[in-house]
Amino acid sequence: MSKIAFIYPGQGAQKAGMGADFYENSVIAGKMFDEAGEVLQLDMKALCFEENDKLDVTEYTQAALVTTCLAMTRVAEDKGLKPNITAGLSLGEYCAIAAAGGMDDMDAIRLVRKRGILMQNTVPAGEGAMCAVMAMDASAIEKVIEAIDGVTIANYNCPGQIVITGRTDAVGEAAEKLKEAGAKRAIMLNVSGPFHSPLLKKAGEELAEELKNTALHTLQIPYVTNVTAEKVDDISATRELLAEQVSSPVRWMQSMENMIADGVDTFVEIGPGRTLAGFMKKINRDVKVCNISAWEDIEKVVGELC
Repeated sequence: MSKIAFIYPGQGAQKAGMGADFYENSVIAGKMFDEAGEVLQLDMKALCFEENDKLDVTEYTQAALVTTCLAMTRVAEDKGLKPNITAGLSLGEYCAIAAAGGMDDMDAIRLVRKRGILMQNTVPAGEGAMCAVMAMDASAIEKVIEAIDGVTIANYNCPGQIVITGRTDAVGEAAEKLKEAGAKRAIMLNVSGPFHSPLLKKAGEELAEELKNTALHTLQIPYVTNVTAEKVDDISATRELLAEQVSSPVRWMQSMENMIADGVDTFVEIGPGRTLAGFMKKINRDVKVCNISAWEDIEKVVGELC
């Protein structure tokens, strides 16, 4: 019998129109979007379903994406699809924890709204940057950047795609040195801050205060944390891990490798796009990856796996 993981994308996967077909076809999904809008005092339907300038602004993106992914998750579960374990890339970890039973959906959505504001506002605009480094081994990247103050690794996405983060000048210098050292490309990312950098430690500390006031529940299934790439069975570690996650590298590649070693053979990516499926092709081609990003995917994936 297959061991199934639900996996969730991070910021960057968002797109106008996401979740609209779920809202139209499912009472469960409709309730999620309506309730999230009430909790946050935002027009969540306009934010997610219509073309607008806010969707790519971090303080709005995070809540919109988590609302959409959790709406899709609850519909999939209602149709009979259940995971054995979950994981989410950066922001997606909140979906993973909620899907694992560790946090109420509305608390997850409320927290990521606060997280987005903190991440966006902690470092002044223009002072931080991120850069995707292509076709270079992680250890080689680490060796080059250890000599440059103010730059660290943000994301270990998959073999051949590592993201660096830090002060704008340091990231620019690192990008040039990495290309000289053999990187195929170093692409500056269109982001509003140096995410997953020590520069965001203050944001993590402020988020920790929010987490103190958030009820957590006994996990029904484990989830995998970005901070260590290890399985979390005990919810007591979650507050500290989520606070640390803001300024720590996202160990996605290592998380997937550990899950596969633990027997997971089927991954269901839930949310807009196919980013994580693309990463998995470079991590391990032997596992099955399904996507739920549109209403038509539900019956197909449920029929295949249930």
